Amino acid sequence: MTRPNFSVDNPTAPPPKLLDRVRDKLRVKHYSIRTEQTYLDWIKRYILFHGKQHPQEMGTAEVEAFLTHLAVAGKVAASTQNQAKSALLFLYREVLAIQLPWLDNVTQAKAPKRLPVVLTVSETQAMLAQLKGTHGLMAGLLYGAGMRLMEAVRLRVKDIEFTRHEIIVREGKGFKDRITMLPESLITPLKLHLAKVKALHDEDLALGYGEVYLPFALDKKYPHAGREWGWQYVFPSKNLSTDPRSNITRRHHIDEKGLQRAIKQAVRDLGFTKPATPHTLRHSFATHLLQSGYDIRTVQELLGHSDVSTTMIYTHVLNKGGRGVKSPLDM
Repeated sequence: MTRPNFSVDNPTAPPPKLLDRVRDKLRVKHYSIRTEQTYLDWIKRYILFHGKQHPQEMGTAEVEAFLTHLAVAGKVAASTQNQAKSALLFLYREVLAIQLPWLDNVTQAKAPKRLPVVLTVSETQAMLAQLKGTHGLMAGLLYGAGMRLMEAVRLRVKDIEFTRHEIIVREGKGFKDRITMLPESLITPLKLHLAKVKALHDEDLALGYGEVYLPFALDKKYPHAGREWGWQYVFPSKNLSTDPRSNITRRHHIDEKGLQRAIKQAVRDLGFTKPATPHTLRHSFATHLLQSGYDIRTVQELLGHSDVSTTMIYTHVLNKGGRGVKSPLDM
């Protein structure tokens, strides 16, 4: 159903509802559909927590009460509380045009300082050998190029540079682009994989489909770009689906849950005690590069970290014993 549009052409129509305004603002600012769904969920929970009172009639005290409730009663993780905080700040600043002062009275959820889970080289090799087909290729990119899971899932054909052995990661964390390496051992498997994807794309085109989602309204600027081979996902879904925003039937990228399940099963089959996930492969990439003697600034650039202090955590993983000191028992 089309929402009524409050405009000069339709002056009697009611203004859009609050959540519709939030949704429209998120789309104008090019937030991902996942962030859109997450922010809307948190705003709904905030409104229900305060007895369906309109956020316009609430402010700092109510936001602080909700965030404190999440930490104290809900016992949520610090990252979850920060996610809720970001959603509410977006609501007030971007949609309601209300600047909230610093939230001083929020009870902060405790953020544990944990070292990342890292596999040894032999463990990594065993895991990669366990994964086959598309999942094996994706896992190889996570470890071989240090990519995040969603960066690999959203990878486009045009962003693989076979000649220069490079991968351009678009819109990584913080909406930043970066260049990382394309492992030589993945070139042949990737080319064989892309040949199959190209055949699938040609089949879609023949059936009147073949269009892919384009970011930042590029489909309006370049109407035919969505059907071009270069814009297609490297790891497309097996099935066509309807885009919830545009209602256009397209072939979206593969569901990341498939690789998550495959790695979880591989961990079980190999008998690992470490709780390894797809992100563990990225941690292992960084640690093994530092272990091989590569400069931390180089690793920082490949990972796309804004601050070298974020990359420094992998130096702690490399420490042997107490801060790298040899035990007197072993002397």
